[in-house]
Amino acid sequence: MRVVMLYQSLVSDWNHGNAHFLRGVAGELARRGHAVAVYEPRDGWSRTQLIAEHGLAAVASFHRAYPHLDSTLYDCPADIDAAVDDADLVIVHEWTPDWVIARVGELRRDRPALRVLFHDTHHRSASDPQSLAAYDLRAYDGVLAYARVIRDRYLAEGWAGRAWTWHEAADVDVFQPLADQPRDGDLVWIGNWAGEERARELDEFLIGPVRRLGLKATVYGVRYPPAALDSLAAAGIAYGGWVPNHAVPRLFARHAVTVHVPRRPYVRELPGVPTIRPFEALACGIPLVSAPWSDVEGLFRPGWDYLLARDGDEMTTHLDSVLTNPAWAATLAANGRRRILARHTCAHRVDELLAIYRDLVVREAAAARS
Repeated sequence: MRVVMLYQSLVSDWNHGNAHFLRGVAGELARRGHAVAVYEPRDGWSRTQLIAEHGLAAVASFHRAYPHLDSTLYDCPADIDAAVDDADLVIVHEWTPDWVIARVGELRRDRPALRVLFHDTHHRSASDPQSLAAYDLRAYDGVLAYARVIRDRYLAEGWAGRAWTWHEAADVDVFQPLADQPRDGDLVWIGNWAGEERARELDEFLIGPVRRLGLKATVYGVRYPPAALDSLAAAGIAYGGWVPNHAVPRLFARHAVTVHVPRRPYVRELPGVPTIRPFEALACGIPLVSAPWSDVEGLFRPGWDYLLARDGDEMTTHLDSVLTNPAWAATLAANGRRRILARHTCAHRVDELLAIYRDLVVREAAAARS
């Protein structure tokens, strides 16, 4: 089967967490013998920002880390027509330019054997529903939504006729424990600045606990304004800037614990959305303590796979318990990794994707016969 994936970027993960999951899925599909082609816009903002800040060396770093993956740049309708020409399945990510989303729909109408899915991995269905309602997805075969609540919104609003829950997951070829790394810090947090979406939460669940416990901590990510950097420095937290995602397992291995601080729109309006970071952290076997989020789909087992802190005081208590009890920390880390390997790898998600594709083919064949 030939699978075409139209995404913001495969090469760049600069403020673009969807690249993590895309890499794992593309690699798993190729490993199973499918022909995979990933396309990204030549002027895509993530790739453009990465090169502007870190030069072409960052692109070269990606290719060294993922020699089996590559992408094709596009910038005009003819490129999209050529990309889709002999595809069996096309997946179009929500951050794909509007004109591409529309063009793929037109091509789907002209090719009955083609299957096209729209992939939603953001909170826009709740925070900016008008932008999604403006898309014409009638020719698409359905929507891959990375939480049940998002899937339900598409169906309830009539934005799509079919939708499936397709959670993100860990690429366990990359995200795994590294035993040969020296421990040189207590806590590491990897996440981009999200403005008012979680500024208050970062202060309560990250900066405050680190300051109270006197931890040696480092934060990695992009788009931190001067005021945020000042807050980190005042708490004694080092700032490491952007780090390529393939280097994250090494950072986890060099620290004793990490935290998860979800953005407010996910907590308030989209329960069941953990984002990619907890999957990756647990896969790497590092103890995880999370700020509140509602795991309504039972992805993990709070208190067993990770610890859930209801407020800053409880976050401080949990961090202290992990850091002062190595046996407890090791048990927590082992539980989390086992959960990932049992349910939440990119191989699991490819199984789900292929099942959806087969179902669509069967449905189409049945409709043709009738």
